[in-house]
Amino acid sequence: MSDTERDASEDTQNEWTNRLAWFLTGAIIGVTAALLYAPQRGKDTRKFISDKAQQGRDAVTGTSKDIVDAGREMFERGRKLVEDAAELFERGRKLVKG
Repeated sequence: MSDTERDASEDTQNEWTNRLAWFLTGAIIGVTAALLYAPQRGKDTRKFISDKAQQGRDAVTGTSKDIVDAGREMFERGRKLVEDAAELFERGRKLVKG
């Protein structure tokens, strides 16, 4: 893997982390605003909060699955890079010996 590919992979990972952080920040701000301006009865407000919390959990679950998939892909790329490096090392060793 070249330096350019590695940098692109790190940029993608940083982008996902940044998106997740902004999503969670927005969700917290939204819930706080909803609580402060809720014109409903307590029971209705609790139901609303419960529904929004479930939506947040679903979103985080979906995002975490994407992150896990990206992590697996990066792991496989790293494993391939190590295998390639070991092969190059072995070829170099054989050239030096003989």
